[in-house]
Amino acid sequence: MALRTRTEATLTHLLATNANTRYVRESPVFTDFRTALDANDRSIIQAFRDTVPLTGYDSYEPFVNQMLDPTLREKDVKDINANSTPSTAIPNSPRPKTSTSMPTPSHPKAERIASSTRSPITASVDVINDDETRVAQFPLTSMSAGVIRMEHGMTVDKDPWLITGIAPRATSPIAISFIANYRSFLLMHLLFALADPDLENISYPLWNRVYRHDALHGGRVGYTRRQHRHRRAAKLGRNRSRPELPRGRPSLCTKTRVFTVCQPRFPARPQRATHIRAVGKATDQPGWLKMLWPRLNVVIGIASGVFAGVIPKMQHYLGPDVHMTSLGFTASEAYVGTAYSHTDLNLFKATNDDIIEYLDISAGRNLHPIWPLQYAYTLLTCHEVKIGHRYEIVVTTRDGLWRYRLGDVVEIADFDPIDDSPILRYVERRGAFLRLTSGMISEEQLKTAIFSAQDVLGTITEFTVIVDERKMPPSLAYLVEIDGELAPSASQAPARIEADLADANENVTSMLDKGKLGPLAVYVLQPGTFREFRYIKVKATVTGTGIGQIKVPVVLWDHEMQAWMLGRVHKVLSRASAC
Repeated sequence: MALRTRTEATLTHLLATNANTRYVRESPVFTDFRTALDANDRSIIQAFRDTVPLTGYDSYEPFVNQMLDPTLREKDVKDINANSTPSTAIPNSPRPKTSTSMPTPSHPKAERIASSTRSPITASVDVINDDETRVAQFPLTSMSAGVIRMEHGMTVDKDPWLITGIAPRATSPIAISFIANYRSFLLMHLLFALADPDLENISYPLWNRVYRHDALHGGRVGYTRRQHRHRRAAKLGRNRSRPELPRGRPSLCTKTRVFTVCQPRFPARPQRATHIRAVGKATDQPGWLKMLWPRLNVVIGIASGVFAGVIPKMQHYLGPDVHMTSLGFTASEAYVGTAYSHTDLNLFKATNDDIIEYLDISAGRNLHPIWPLQYAYTLLTCHEVKIGHRYEIVVTTRDGLWRYRLGDVVEIADFDPIDDSPILRYVERRGAFLRLTSGMISEEQLKTAIFSAQDVLGTITEFTVIVDERKMPPSLAYLVEIDGELAPSASQAPARIEADLADANENVTSMLDKGKLGPLAVYVLQPGTFREFRYIKVKATVTGTGIGQIKVPVVLWDHEMQAWMLGRVHKVLSRASAC
């Protein structure tokens, strides 16, 4: 009962706060809701539940596009989708036809998880009143940068001062966050982190890049430590390359400016350099990272979904004395859950800052991109869901989203014994089925199958799946990158994967038996292919999406990118050749 009361109080507050925004006043999505409010014949919660349908990005797009104008009128931007002027606009991962953004107001008591410095802002937007006076300014930037800016009051006008400093608990100067070139950004963060022998915590989002050979075997990293004092790093070598910097904001982001800021913070430290040389690339030894940083005790990152495949490798690098913990269940649109368990990194406690509703995905309710209103009636609240059942997440947020479909499917694992909040287990991303002529294969099945073959194939860093139609019948092909060398038994991998898919999905067995699906293949890609994929996607966006926001899809339908990846195949493994 306490959970229900708390949830309804939160919902009442969100509805009352955002019911008079321009999005609600002007969008046709809310015609029935506005009529119900005018009639005043029911509570605002009941009006919400009776009349507000599930929404997707299309209904927000006309309003969000107004935010991308470099100069905005105050009347055009105020209360656009939440009752305040936005503090930042956050580009999401690119969609098939366009990049998307969400304006996000600042919330003084927002409960968020963020690591250290991230990508630079792409542009700043000025808000002008009728007197031609600037009344507000906000950045167009990545989610992580936007959240950090809001949490710490890092407004755009403070950038000339901020770029000269270093944040508490961070090993790298803030100036490095203004480096646009991803490789340079990584290497500079890594350089300062390696120089600090007292590093205790590593926080970065994407674990599947943790052992790329271009930077500590990988990872976009944010290094933090608990001490609230500024330590200087060691000079690890004589050659210092000046990093490439973003094309925008020339007054701040010149190579000379960043180099001038960073150089004094990087004096010689021969003792540290000697230690690093002594450790070397001992990647075959458990606890290699602990050898580099003896005080290292916690590593934080995303550990669910496709990222779960590298956890064993991470545990090997860290050794038994370093704890791994999840960053939480995060999305550009909402923060869904906090990390719940140190032993199971795919468990999350549902948050209560925003409203989470649960759509039962049974009865085939999983394909339509925009739900008719009647499906909204099937939404369940947090106290109505059942353990073991699977649901799609739908959020109503302080930032102005109304019954917005995230597209993520979770399973209810349990309820927290303290406050009865649902404990969520991430399952898959909805709407990313691999659709074939005689059926569909889910993302979860595709991921499970490839990871089941790691013992015969080798450690997989990243992968995507395509339908290879270059010959008939078409066949499934996994495009993978492998850490190190292929296993001697790699030729067995296609048969293992195909058998796992057939066991999980009867459509696969049927299509194989009827000759509608050719033998499965595994295409081993050249190292760095997925990194280059992200570079290409970043360059193609118009809103400056940070490379950390670019995710490799489980199913790749872009024919141009398919052809590009197939041109980078290093070795082909197929069931047909194995036979």
